[in-house]
Amino acid sequence: MEHVPPPAEELALLDRELTQLDARRVQLMNRRAWLLTVLQQQAAPLPPFPPRPPAQPSGPGGPGRTAPPRSAQNVLLSLGGLLLIIAAIAFTLVSWGAMGIGGRSAVLTAVTVGALVAPAVLLKRGLSSTAESLAALALVLTVLDAYATHAVAAPDADGLVFAAVASAVLAAGWAAYGLALGGLRLPLPAAVVAGQLPLLLAAWAAGASALGFGWALLVTAAADTALVLWGKGRGVRVTAGVGVVATGSIALLVGLVMSVSADGPLSALRAGLLLLAGAAVALFGAWRARKEFALVAGALSGLAAVAAVGGVLRTAVPPHWSVVAYLGCALVLLAALRARVARPAEQGVLAAAGVVVAGSVLVALPPPAATLLGPLSRLRDIWSGAPDGVREAMGLSVPWSGMAASPVVLGIVAGVLFVAHRSGPAGAPGAPVTAGSGWRGGAAAGALCLGWGALLVLPAALDAPYVAAVVVQVVLVAGLLLVAVRGLSGAPAASLSGVTVTALVCASAGAASAGMLALASEAATYAVFVVLLGLFTGAAVRSRVAAPRAALACGAVLCGIVLASAVATSLGLSAHEGAPVLLVVPTVTVLLGFRLRGGPVVPAVELTGASAAVLAVAMAASDAPFLALVLALCGVLAAGTAVRPERRRAAGYLSAVLFVAAMWVRLAASGVSVPEAYTLPVTVPALVVGVLRRRRDPAASSWTAYGPGLAATLVPSLFAAWADTEWVRPLLLGVAALVITLLGARLRLQALLLLGGAVLALVALHELAPYVVQVAGALPRWLPPALAGALLLVVGATYEQRLRDARRLRDALGRMR
Repeated sequence: MEHVPPPAEELALLDRELTQLDARRVQLMNRRAWLLTVLQQQAAPLPPFPPRPPAQPSGPGGPGRTAPPRSAQNVLLSLGGLLLIIAAIAFTLVSWGAMGIGGRSAVLTAVTVGALVAPAVLLKRGLSSTAESLAALALVLTVLDAYATHAVAAPDADGLVFAAVASAVLAAGWAAYGLALGGLRLPLPAAVVAGQLPLLLAAWAAGASALGFGWALLVTAAADTALVLWGKGRGVRVTAGVGVVATGSIALLVGLVMSVSADGPLSALRAGLLLLAGAAVALFGAWRARKEFALVAGALSGLAAVAAVGGVLRTAVPPHWSVVAYLGCALVLLAALRARVARPAEQGVLAAAGVVVAGSVLVALPPPAATLLGPLSRLRDIWSGAPDGVREAMGLSVPWSGMAASPVVLGIVAGVLFVAHRSGPAGAPGAPVTAGSGWRGGAAAGALCLGWGALLVLPAALDAPYVAAVVVQVVLVAGLLLVAVRGLSGAPAASLSGVTVTALVCASAGAASAGMLALASEAATYAVFVVLLGLFTGAAVRSRVAAPRAALACGAVLCGIVLASAVATSLGLSAHEGAPVLLVVPTVTVLLGFRLRGGPVVPAVELTGASAAVLAVAMAASDAPFLALVLALCGVLAAGTAVRPERRRAAGYLSAVLFVAAMWVRLAASGVSVPEAYTLPVTVPALVVGVLRRRRDPAASSWTAYGPGLAATLVPSLFAAWADTEWVRPLLLGVAALVITLLGARLRLQALLLLGGAVLALVALHELAPYVVQVAGALPRWLPPALAGALLLVVGATYEQRLRDARRLRDALGRMR
């Protein structure tokens, strides 16, 4: 509610406003007359706007007196009241003992009575701000009176008891004073603040337990709730609302801590009664509050109710089953509110039940995560033998016996989500719905994910045999892929349901976990990855959506890579000896590329197969002859891929690079010191073939015609020149590179120009490096940074010209063949 001033003050405000309006009207009329005169006389230029005449508001003292601004008046009154309060406190604490009992009583009584009576007189005269300042002083004086009374009249009384009684008397007195003087805004909120202390101080004085403090705070919060709902004035309601939040939250927190730490049903029941009472108070306030406050209060009520009942049930079950007790209470609350969530308070209670369910799921997630990631810790012990139980295969010291409730919690929540998914719009079970319709699609996806998690962790929770756990995980992957394929059979990519996406993600994670778990045994590895290969291949064939089909096909290729590595290991081959075996996978993907022309699936499959080739190269890197063999085989695969028109350019370049690299590695492995004897016989016919190609097809690129032939000699010779301490090889290579560069510039051939120029620059750098080092050592330390800074300044100053030069160079190179 807004403050309505007394009639006298409101009349003064209206008089001032009318005076200002009259002054403004006179100003505008003068301006209008002046503008008419100017237009009639056609005078120019116009003078500035005439100054505005000062307003003559009418203050309380009559017309002609200017009242000071309200803000300045408030500041002065506030400072005056503050100084009086400081003076009163100083008098009470410092000068009190210098007076007799009569003088002290007379002074305090006179000052307090005067401060209490003065606001009434000031309000009748319309001086509300001055009245508020003196009322604040009066309230402080009453507190000092209470202190003085305890110090003189009752010095032997217990301080806490006296403080509790005094705060209650002050709260009642301030409330009566505020109601008597309705024009004051401070006494009633101050009474609310004082009312927060009596019960709390009384509990402290009585030596109450934590539960007693909780009840005291809760009763105070209930009183504050009543003031929020029916209190007089906005200040009272706001202050009481702050008190509700503070005292109610602390009371519920005390009850929650005691309920969780209770060691028996009786102590849990006591704490539960406090929580239930708090829930009732919160729900009562939420039922009549505005929407946003009703939602919060309803949520607190629901959480308190679940904590109260669940805390009692918790004491009747083993410790690791406590989450099931709280979950059961939340589900009962959900069932009770299933058909009635119209009010905001009911929506808040429903949200609280949902929060408890979500928290139960979070508590139950560590065991599934350990089941998925546990086999990672045993990757160093591949094929060390099948363990006795699945927990041993996890390789983690997880307290599985304390996590037996995890599959139960996940299964219960999955069942609840499935029922929510199957429910009709009005809550009637059995109504047909689609998996992707609104929140029901999310409920179906959540039910699938949580159900899979429950079944995934079940073997570990029961300490099932190793083989049984592996079989369960593979069967789960098969089931998830079946669900995904049903959603991918003919559905467009834009309408994929959450169930389908969830099934794909869970199937991928489950396949990875099953594969890692199977690596403990050789037989299990072959069995699991063969089955996974078949499952992913079948799912990719049946899928009709491009992106999921490509992902499934990549999964099948990864299973093939693992199988190829397993075959090499079973044959007793070392890492470099097994590298050629791994190339079976990219060979199959290349052949699939010919069979599955077009579409986004082929590039994904080829890239995944190429990763196997990269892995093979890495495995063969420790043995140069095998590395050369693997590079040559990769070149053959790339050349085979280049037969396809859409892959000709990229695969052709790659095959040339791989063949040349294979030759270089082979020469280095054979200890050849004169590589030109082996590279020139390859370069000459390659260049002849390039010349013939250019004659038949003048538009052919110089990189295709001459690049492989030139690189076959220039690059090995460059490496040999950098390792050569003589001058003959660098000289001959530099001359050859210079000739090739000049031919490239003359014939406008990009490959010759760039290859020859790069080799020439590197040879020159190799020859000049010792002299550059010597000169750099003789230069002062500050000179290189200075030269670099000057160069940057020059480049920055001529940036636009350099940019144009770079573009011209790029265009010139682009026009070359």
